[in-house]
Formats: sequence, C-alpha cells, structure tokens
Amino acid sequence: MKPTGTDPRILSIAAEVAKSPEQNVPVILLKLKEIINITPLGSSELKKIKQDIYCYDLIQYCLLVLSQDCSRIQGGWTTISQLTQILSHCCVGLEPGEDAEEFYNELLPSAAENFLVLGRQLQTCFVNAAKAEEKDELLHFFQIVTDSLFWLLGGHVELIQNVLQSDHFLHLLQADNVQIGSAVMMMLQNILQINRSKRSKMLLEINRQKEEEDLKLQLQLQRQRAMRLSRELWLSMLEIVHPGQVEKHYREMEEKSALIIQKHWRGYRERKNFHQQRQSLIEYKAAVTLQRAALKFLAKCRKKKKLFAPCRGLQELTDARRVELKKQVDDYVRRHLGSPMSDVVSRELHAQAQERLQHYFMGRALEERAQQHREALTAQISTNIEQLMKAPSLKEAEGKEPELFLSRSRPVAAKAKQAHLTTLKYIQAPWWKKLGEESGDEIDVPKGELSIELETLFIGGTKPP
Repeated sequence: MKPTGTDPRILSIAAEVAKSPEQNVPVILLKLKEIINITPLGSSELKKIKQDIYCYDLIQYCLLVLSQDCSRIQGGWTTISQLTQILSHCCVGLEPGEDAEEFYNELLPSAAENFLVLGRQLQTCFVNAAKAEEKDELLHFFQIVTDSLFWLLGGHVELIQNVLQSDHFLHLLQADNVQIGSAVMMMLQNILQINRSKRSKMLLEINRQKEEEDLKLQLQLQRQRAMRLSRELWLSMLEIVHPGQVEKHYREMEEKSALIIQKHWRGYRERKNFHQQRQSLIEYKAAVTLQRAALKFLAKCRKKKKLFAPCRGLQELTDARRVELKKQVDDYVRRHLGSPMSDVVSRELHAQAQERLQHYFMGRALEERAQQHREALTAQISTNIEQLMKAPSLKEAEGKEPELFLSRSRPVAAKAKQAHLTTLKYIQAPWWKKLGEESGDEIDVPKGELSIELETLFIGGTKPP
C-alpha cells in the first residue's frame, strides 16, 4: 500500500526510474542523496522520506544496481560509492511496517553481502592498478564502501554475525596490500566495538531483568509471610474466644471488615469525583470572582455617573403651553420696562460682582480649612477612644504597653502606622487578590508589625484658622 502524503520529489524520481531505460537508472537514483543531505538528521521529515523511498521500491533499485557489473554502470565507481551511501542511510532508521520480515531477513543481509562483494572488487582493481593516482582513487572508493557498511552495521547490529561469517570478509582480511589491510582491520576493530557494546547492553538488560525477578520474588515472599502471620494471629484469637462466641466474633469481624472496605471505597470514589470536578470548580470560582469584580466596578461607575450627571432638562412643552408662557413673558416685559444703562455703570456693577465673588470664595476656603480641622480633631478623639477601649488593664499590662498611652500622640501614631501597613499590604499583594477589593478595605495586620518603638515620634496638631 502506497503511503498518503508522499513527498513530490520522491514521486518524481520513482516515475522517472520507471520510465527511463536501465542504463540511466543509477544516475537518476543519485538524486536521492541531495534530498537526504538537505533534510535535518533525526527529524520526522527524514523518517517520512525514508519510508516513501522504501514504499516506492527505490531501495530495491539501488540494491539491484549494486549487484550489476561495474563496467556497465554509468559513472563507474563514483556512482557505485554514492549509491552505497544512499542505501546505508536509507536502511538505518527505517520502519518498514507490514514488510518488516522481508526487510530484516532478505533486504538487509543482501545489502551487507553486496557491500562485501564491492569491497573485494575494489581490492582486486587496486592490486591490478599501475598508476599511483588510480590507486589513490580506488582506495578512496574502498573507504567509502567500508564506511557505508559500518554505518549499516551500526544501525542493524544483528548483521554483524552475517558479516563475520561471510567468505568475502575473510578474503578481505587476507589482503597482502598494507593500505587495504589497514582499512579492513580498522573496519574490523569498529565492528568488534559495536559487538562489544551490544553484548554490554545485553548484559545490562539481563541484569535488570534478574533484579526485577528478584524483587518480584521478595515481594511474593513478603506477601506469603504476611498472610501466614495473619492466619496465625487469627487462629490464636480463635483459641482465646469461647466456643459459644465464635459465631458472634465472626459476625463482628465481617461487619468491621465491611466497614473498612466501604470506608476505603468511598474515599477512593470521592477523591476520584473531586479530581474530575476540580477543573469545573476552579472555573466556577474564577467566574464568581470576575463577576463580583465586574459588578462592583459597574456599581462604582453608576455611582459616579449619578454624582456628576447633568441636571435633567425640562419636560417637553406643548404648543399651547409654549404660546401661554410666551404671552406671560411679553406681558411682564411690557409692564417692567428697564431703563437704559450706560457702559460705565455696567462696568461698576461687574466689578462689584467680581469683588463679592472673590470675598465669597475666600470665606469658603477658610470654612473648608476649619471643617478639615474639626474632622481631624474628631478622628483624633475617635482614635484615642478606640485605643483606650482596646488597652489592657493596669494589672494585665506588661513591658512598654503603658508607655504607649502616656502621650496623646501615641495612639495617633499607632493608628497611622496601622493605616500605613495596610496600604503596603494592599500594594504588595498580587493582582488576582485585588479583584473585587478596594485599597481602603480592612486588611489584617500582624500584631508583631505594630509593636515598634514610638519614643522619638511626635505628631503635632495644626492651629485652628
């Protein structure tokens, strides 16, 4: 089954491979290398691209090309070495899905065997080459093939056994050339390191399983020991109970056990219901808080609007009433004709009006100051009375409590300190605690924060106006 949402680049390459002649297929398959290289390593996009390549049989095409005669392939060893890189990178990290058995049992062993065959062919060409430049080029291709094989073995450790048992690998180990032999020995060393790491992981897994089995065995033994002790205790209790009271004792134990089971079951059920309703409860509380704040804000807005609302206009007049009022105004003007006034007299009247207004406002300011002074004296008296009412008796007073009431300024200072701490508490509180509250609301202030030294503090009054 072809995957949905296939990369259009993969579709284009698959269509081109299907339509092109056999000799052009290797060059077309080289386009896969560019797609793989520009995709981030380990990303989900690369994983999806590898699945698309496998589902459209492009990996199988690469394997078929590598099994052909090298002389018939366009580009020679350059194309072959790049195809080995493409094949190894596509096979590592691939999830074949439904075709997993065919992928692991047939395709991967065939790919490893083809890499070894290519290595033997490059070894033969290297030995027969006469020029040094040609030897260097063949050695470079040999290293690319061995690196591709090592990359494949690193992603699929189960292929190491097939490689080590292959006749082609044994033939590579018997190479007489120093350069080829060193490359093969380096690859063998890397393969053994992979195999050693695999064994260490297997040992760790075995030890972990053994520890889990030991833990299960210990838990089972503890459970059996607890059951045995419980039964022994039960038997000892039965020996103590009178034979005639055994049935009654059984009934009491059954009732007690039923109560314990019901208690635990109800607790579990309530906790489960609480966790299920917790989110809705949080949302309900948040909605109540927001509604309370909104209602308080709207009430405040209505209050301000009522205070500063302009005077309501007169009721709408009818035409008859308007004619009647106009007639009254005309009669009044006709009966009370005003004498003409000169500009000098008008200015004098205006100056007198301004002087009277100024005198009125100055007197009003003095009255306001006097009212403020009276309010301050009233607040001071109220504070003193409140502090004296809350003060302990002389028998119960301890430490410096009597000193706070020797001066009339001490209660005022204590009240000011309390108001100051209340304001600080409101400012420092988080925003969500201020919803629906005002800065003047009462806030509990710890008693320890009010116990301060006030010996050097004196609050003097102001003179009356």
